[in-house]
Amino acid sequence: MPESSNRRAARAWDESDIRIRPNKKGSRPRTKNRPAYDDAVTGRIVTVDRGRYTAVVDEDTPSERLVVAARARELRRNAVVAGDLVALVGDRSGGPDALARLVRIEERRTVLRRSADDTDPVERVVVANADQLVIVVAAANPEPRTGFIDRALVAAYDAGISPLLCITKADLMDPAALLANYAHLDLQVIISRTADDPDGIDALSDDGASARLSHPGVEELRAVLDGQVSVLLGHSGVGKSTMVNALTGSTRATGGVNAVTGRGRHTSSSAIALKAADSSPGTWIIDTPGIRSFGLAHVDADRILQAFPDLEPGTGACERGCRHNSLAVNCGLRPWVATGAAGESGPVRLGSLHRLLDAGTAELRGPSVEAKELGSQ
Repeated sequence: MPESSNRRAARAWDESDIRIRPNKKGSRPRTKNRPAYDDAVTGRIVTVDRGRYTAVVDEDTPSERLVVAARARELRRNAVVAGDLVALVGDRSGGPDALARLVRIEERRTVLRRSADDTDPVERVVVANADQLVIVVAAANPEPRTGFIDRALVAAYDAGISPLLCITKADLMDPAALLANYAHLDLQVIISRTADDPDGIDALSDDGASARLSHPGVEELRAVLDGQVSVLLGHSGVGKSTMVNALTGSTRATGGVNAVTGRGRHTSSSAIALKAADSSPGTWIIDTPGIRSFGLAHVDADRILQAFPDLEPGTGACERGCRHNSLAVNCGLRPWVATGAAGESGPVRLGSLHRLLDAGTAELRGPSVEAKELGSQ
């Protein structure tokens, strides 16, 4: 029976809910019965490029190979992203002229999503089936943004993905002040530095650029990622692709930071899943394009608050129906922070929470809020 309007409005929206008007000149399918594709094999999507999907088949076996596939017509409304497990039929030999057909997206264990901004109701799937989210920020050049870290933490907790923080370029500035904001969280932190010594790990990119990273930071991160599907997320220029090159031996393009704007240059146009060198089976590292914004329109206020466990106990003194944003009257969070229960970083953390909640509040969304880049401090 048709889904009620109230029930449909209550559930989350994503790209698959968009309806495209059919072409009047097109042909309708003769039957609604679809084949079962019992002979389909399972592949893991490693990258998507202009309507072609590259998947690895027979993973971790002697016959492992890459297969290029086109999406079946009945899946045209469904987003297929890096990390997806899919069913493939047709020519799955992996030859240079072979083209398989992607006929089914298997059930996803986890889905990392974002929206274009905090007012966009349409969710966009970033990656699927990830176990860990590595939030990559630089200690300096470009300046780290706590707003972006907080947004990424919210998205990770909402997706059921374990987050960890990787700070690069720690040789340029001591990250202690940044880390103080997250001292009350059970958040694993890995610090990486560039190194001039010959014992460093050389991360060479395809344009000939080279960066040598200190051995301990790379190896610590490698150990944490082993046996997991991990996605690296960060702004352009923070050293994300450099770290991926050091971990996988790939030559992903890397970019510097504009001296005038302080922003990184985009070097990646699509997400790609790569295997880490000398890793256990099942280890995948998904490098994503550098992002400018990370909208959270699909996450409700209660779930945003859950990403601030150092503040959440303070809501026990809130009145019923409290929205916990900057306009909330008699909100228990303010006295909780004022008494020092949230630690020295409490005021900064509360300010970050207010910015996230205010962005989803109509009366607080003025032109200045909309024009401000998401993920800034």
